[in-house]
Amino acid sequence: MTIRDLIEISLGNLWRSKLRSFLTISGVIIAIAAFVSMLSFGAGNQKYITDIYVNLGLFTNMHVFPKDKNDSDTATIVSLNTAAIQRLTDIPGVKLVYPYDAFEINVSFADSHFTTQARSLPLAATKIKLFAAILNGRTFSSDSADEVFVTHDFLERAGITEPDSVIGRELIICAKAASLDSALMNIFDDKDGGMQRRLEMIEYDSLIDLDYRRRLMRRELNEGVRRFVEGFMSRQLSIYDTVIIKGVTEGLKSHYINVAPIIIPEKKAAKLSAGGFGLGRNPIDLYNAARAGMLFNSDENKESRTYSRVTLNLDPYASQENIKDSVEAMGFRVFSFAEQFKEIQRFFLYYNLGLGIIGLIALATAALGIINTMVMSIVERRKEIGVIISLGADVREIKILFLAESAVIGAIGASIGIICGWAASRVVSAVMQAIMEREGVPAFDPFALPVWLIFLALAFGITVSLIAGYYPASRAAKVDPVEALRSE
Repeated sequence: MTIRDLIEISLGNLWRSKLRSFLTISGVIIAIAAFVSMLSFGAGNQKYITDIYVNLGLFTNMHVFPKDKNDSDTATIVSLNTAAIQRLTDIPGVKLVYPYDAFEINVSFADSHFTTQARSLPLAATKIKLFAAILNGRTFSSDSADEVFVTHDFLERAGITEPDSVIGRELIICAKAASLDSALMNIFDDKDGGMQRRLEMIEYDSLIDLDYRRRLMRRELNEGVRRFVEGFMSRQLSIYDTVIIKGVTEGLKSHYINVAPIIIPEKKAAKLSAGGFGLGRNPIDLYNAARAGMLFNSDENKESRTYSRVTLNLDPYASQENIKDSVEAMGFRVFSFAEQFKEIQRFFLYYNLGLGIIGLIALATAALGIINTMVMSIVERRKEIGVIISLGADVREIKILFLAESAVIGAIGASIGIICGWAASRVVSAVMQAIMEREGVPAFDPFALPVWLIFLALAFGITVSLIAGYYPASRAAKVDPVEALRSE
């Protein structure tokens, strides 16, 4: 018999028992629909994350961090400063290196006055995929331009509902910068009467005692250092500037990345954060400048400026493993988005496997219905089986006939189940996206139906049906034609 003959005979036999065939096929439809809808949920989320990585160019981005004491094998921890950035730039395969420099500023816009966060961004970084997407393809005029980009978070703080209404308007910003003269003056400032009290506490008769002089000197040195650091942190310079809002960015909500409410050109931000001595606001910079012997050299203080994170933009054809090894050899920690994506893929592999197993359990239940249907069919068609065998059909042909009938049940059920599963996922997706929009979360389609899932569902439906039909087919092949015809 040809395949066409087997399909026609199978459909004819199923049509004779419409209700039983309908119930059996319904079980397969429900099982395949559940299988498809669950796996399409995993495939949809995986596709969404993959699209984010591709659209933002994260596969060519790498973050570099200084090691902490727990990560470092040596007592010396390498500073992630301007000199280190230059060394990172010289690594083959690295196209661009820029630090993450975020700081607090006070802003005045229209009638609003509040404190928020700003971050600097070099002009070259605005042209890479990541920030090109955030800035909608726009860039600064230059690294020192009096321009800024603001996010929707800034608009909410300022009470602005129309994003386009702020473009081209002036924004007054005020940043705090550490000043060494203020720190030094704080040592001798006696507005609180502290110095007078300390002078009164001195036991002048005991100054001839060496131990007393040592204790007095340690006390005064500790107090002097405390007041110096206090002055460095609290008596900071206020640097004002007026900038123009060039545009409104997509911001954090659209891309799940850390974007400060205000983005400022790199050199403009350096002017705001450096102050007269170029030390910025980080006390670690003060320590590094003192250790390097550049505390009072304003031209070289920029070399002691440290950063919590530096981003590398890589050549897409460069070996990330080699770059990572080179960075780690310099004494830094590395976070690679490409490696993170591999972990995400591994997670989705296990996730889809788990969902697939649940779907297969439902399909196994449907297989029991197929077995029951086929066994009942054998009982009802014993005479037919006997006639076929008496006409010369062998055991193999009888098995093929009943296996074909099982395969047709699986194929019909799987085909309709794929359609039903996809239709159900469309309804659930619409509901989920409506909830996302209502909650202010970026809406996306959490379901996807890739071609591989269609073929996988169809293959599983037919395969499970064939396995379920094997026992009834074997039983049909063992029917004795004489006994079958005599019983009829």
